[in-house]
Amino acid sequence: MKLLRYGPKGREKPGLLDAQGQVRDLSAVIDDVGGAALLPESLARLRALDVNSLPVVDGTPQAGLRLGPCVGNVRKFICIGLNYSDHAAETGAEVPAEPVVFGKWTSAISGPDDDVEIPRDSVKTDWEVELGVVIGKGGRYISEADALSHVAGYCVVNDVSEREFQIERGGTWDKGKGCDTFGPIGPWLVTADEVPNPQALHLWLEVDGHRYQNGSTSTMVFGVTHLVSYLSRFMSLQPGDVISTGTPPGVGLGQKPPVYLRAGQTMRLGIQGLGEQHQRTVSAQD
Repeated sequence: MKLLRYGPKGREKPGLLDAQGQVRDLSAVIDDVGGAALLPESLARLRALDVNSLPVVDGTPQAGLRLGPCVGNVRKFICIGLNYSDHAAETGAEVPAEPVVFGKWTSAISGPDDDVEIPRDSVKTDWEVELGVVIGKGGRYISEADALSHVAGYCVVNDVSEREFQIERGGTWDKGKGCDTFGPIGPWLVTADEVPNPQALHLWLEVDGHRYQNGSTSTMVFGVTHLVSYLSRFMSLQPGDVISTGTPPGVGLGQKPPVYLRAGQTMRLGIQGLGEQHQRTVSAQD
């Protein structure tokens, strides 16, 4: 299934994408795409529905019909840094011995095609296409062998980052990672049964039509099963938590000379089987 949320910002409704590319309304079935709706038993009930009996939503998704973040009421937005060895090399960092863990504030979450705001005083806003892992069954001290049974599905994430805020302003990375609009997720949550191998997905990103990133999840330093297990040692994972698993090479920081985003540009990014995002950059307003 491809689960999604559609409608105006802050008033999104749950839906799914049918085989014809139409959005079907799930409002009579679940309150939102998130939390308990992502538990295995809930997903099983959704799979058993007669999709053709669900109301068709007017409009074409991502072309007139706005899609919101594909998961609602996210409680934790957990990110992994330097998880591709070639990306670590382009930034001048060593490949980590253990996953580098940081967080994005949930206020950074936005829809897959919403504008990305260049923060006030920013000079180094950057892009990062990443595989997002969405937790279904919660837990802690999860074994690697059992890790994928805790995954509800996968989505595209753009881990937008302000490198000066992140690296040059002291403290942790978080203040360069969590600015408003710095966490587009979607267009939809593809349930795990449709992604047999999360370590065999092509992912890419373009700015103004130029392809900067072109990689594969097969080159992750730490794969999805390890990350789910590892994180569960330090926190309880809960239904609807989003894990952003790191980016392949080709970020702006790694260009020679570096290239950063400015207002008036367009980003297009996607992951094999998980859909595309399209964003315009704008200057942050009060």
